[in-house]
Amino acid sequence: MSVVEQAQIVTKEQLKKDIFKFAIYSEKMSSVALPGQFLEIRVNDDIEPFLRRPISIYNIDKEKNQLEFIFQVKGKGTDILSKRQIGDKISVIGPVGNGSFQFKSYQKIAIIGGGIGIFPLYELAKQASKTADVTTYLGFRSKDFVVLEDEFSKVSNQLVITTDDGSYQEKGFAIDFLKSDCQTEKPDCIFACGPLPMLRAVRDFAIANHIPAQVSMEERMGCGVGVCLGCAVKNKHTEGNKHVCKDGPVFDVNEIEF
Repeated sequence: MSVVEQAQIVTKEQLKKDIFKFAIYSEKMSSVALPGQFLEIRVNDDIEPFLRRPISIYNIDKEKNQLEFIFQVKGKGTDILSKRQIGDKISVIGPVGNGSFQFKSYQKIAIIGGGIGIFPLYELAKQASKTADVTTYLGFRSKDFVVLEDEFSKVSNQLVITTDDGSYQEKGFAIDFLKSDCQTEKPDCIFACGPLPMLRAVRDFAIANHIPAQVSMEERMGCGVGVCLGCAVKNKHTEGNKHVCKDGPVFDVNEIEF
């Protein structure tokens, strides 16, 4: 259940030039948050920017009553947020999303992420690794964009990092290495988040090979509760739409058209 709270920033770290990791203190939100959910954050108390920013939950720390989130500065709102400091309080709605990663019934899973889409996958890998064999595939443009390698290596039985230009570890796309490994042994389920072309490739591969798959969609969200209709995606089997903020952000690949 989502709550609205003035949450205090307790840690701040700059991972790359334009990528920041914050932790906020919230006993209520951290106690109920699930892998794949997100936060709706008001970056300041001014009128502008008016809309909240949807940012995925990266890590849930129930012992410290903290939620961590990572974001990339892409515009005015995230730029303002990046300048907030430890001790500041920000208005947060969370956790948001009725569609979270469903992983508990699988013993061998593959997790694949691209770019900033890797951030919501960490909590999934962390929780799933307690009971399942986890192989994680992370794709980046180049060495300069690689983040969270150590963190994911600790929660994965195997970690494959790829770069488009071959400047770090494996050259190529993460999906190609997933496909190659599946020739030897298929996972029970694939979980993905990243650019739309990558998600489509995961969907097509999973369906063609009869592997269950769940994807976390990234769409522009205005309200975060399904009212503004800005994040609508087409329902695959019936007329009408589903909404990423309310019905997702995680969907079975057989549910939606994208």
